[in-house]
Amino acid sequence: MKPAAQNPAPADAAERRAVKPVICYPTETLPSPDMPCYLNARTQLSCTETLRIPAREARVFQVPAGSFFRILSVEGPQVGDLNLFNRHNPEEHFYSGKTRALHGTHLSTGDRLWSNFPYLRPLATITQDTLDWYGFDQDGGSVHDVIGTRCDPYTHQLLSGDAYHNCCHSNLYRAFSTATGMEASRVERLVHDVLNVFMCTGFTQDTHQYFMKASPVRPGDYLEFFAEVDLTGVLSACPGGDCGSEHSSDKAACYPLEVQILTPAPGTLEGWQSPPPSNYCHPD
Repeated sequence: MKPAAQNPAPADAAERRAVKPVICYPTETLPSPDMPCYLNARTQLSCTETLRIPAREARVFQVPAGSFFRILSVEGPQVGDLNLFNRHNPEEHFYSGKTRALHGTHLSTGDRLWSNFPYLRPLATITQDTLDWYGFDQDGGSVHDVIGTRCDPYTHQLLSGDAYHNCCHSNLYRAFSTATGMEASRVERLVHDVLNVFMCTGFTQDTHQYFMKASPVRPGDYLEFFAEVDLTGVLSACPGGDCGSEHSSDKAACYPLEVQILTPAPGTLEGWQSPPPSNYCHPD
């Protein structure tokens, strides 16, 4: 609980509060995805690989540039924490903070997942979201957020005094270390803030704290992406299940997730090219 204000409001407090907000990053000049091209390509997709993510664990998958991938709910309401890397350079990875600044707190169809500096380019574009009907609810909650970081053992230990080893942070770096052969200590520094797939979150209206509530996801729902570059994905099936009660727990009902890699028919992406990294040049 934050302490109450200690200082009296100045005489012009109302006037100061009444100033109009300014959008930090106007997106009128932001390069737009070629959605008609993507939508045409997704009408002829072949599933080339299916991967099951066990409950409370994470797995790694690869997606070639120009392919699609889906994250699916298959057995029960379950959220997932997603990391994305450039397959050829793990130093380039998803940048949730800049994605949030450009697209807002929660993502859906047409939004893009941007990479970190100095690359700053779209790694993936969301092409289908079966939960787009949800919008924002009466609590200010919505799905697929880029405001939460990922459940982690450090914060868990800080707040509860207990050690829990299946937090999404731990799942992500263990899976990535196993798949790449890189030392776990290096991989842990590469793991980054996530896209919380299917998670329903927001900020409380009274204390403005980050909250979660039971996800509306049901078996058959999916979030679909187009891979703009060759990707390595790492997905954790969160130990909070639908995150309706707690997110680092062996008590919550948890279910697997599924990842499908989907290849479009030849010729359906004519004219598409993988986006280059930022062309900004340092003056020094």
